[in-house]
Amino acid sequence: MSLIDDFFQDLDRGWTPIGAEKIRLPIIGSTALLLQTDYERRTKDSDVLETAEIDQGIRSQLLTLAGQGSSIHRRRRMYLEIVAPGLPFLPQRPNWVPVVGLTSRLAHFQIDALHVVDVVVSKLKRFHANDQHDIQAMINLGRVEHEPLLERFRSAMEIYLLDARADEDLPRCVRNFQQVERDFFLVDETPFDLSAVDR
Repeated sequence: MSLIDDFFQDLDRGWTPIGAEKIRLPIIGSTALLLQTDYERRTKDSDVLETAEIDQGIRSQLLTLAGQGSSIHRRRRMYLEIVAPGLPFLPQRPNWVPVVGLTSRLAHFQIDALHVVDVVVSKLKRFHANDQHDIQAMINLGRVEHEPLLERFRSAMEIYLLDARADEDLPRCVRNFQQVERDFFLVDETPFDLSAVDR
């Protein structure tokens, strides 16, 4: 976790305060896994989920200091991206884990990581090779069990049914989830009723 610590401490040192309170940065993706486990792999970006708290001024300063092409990016070979809340495939109420140790070393930021199980759910949409590797690693480490993952996946499905992209994305997410069941958990695939998607 030291590379990520260094990244956020660099950001913290360069930050010009905008208010008295610490700014909450909700971290998703593989960086959230690295913040919560002993898992190690190189990642090029740290995804922050956009919230109402991250206004235009905060967003602009974050990207200037630590976005792609910034001095922090060049130094740490890692950059910060801000992800619109409608893009990730997430349960209706995502679970967040305060990263107390890192936050205690920062003057301006509160770091919260998306719970490991919810990160795995979010990776079922894109499901690239790195996503699959991350998912298998979390299962092998005992951080994700089948039943809790199934519950959180169903929650994400329910909210995503309202999305205009459901026709294309949801069947793919289901296939990817069933592949995880079959190949990583070594259990039978769960059947899903996708009839509501055909509209």
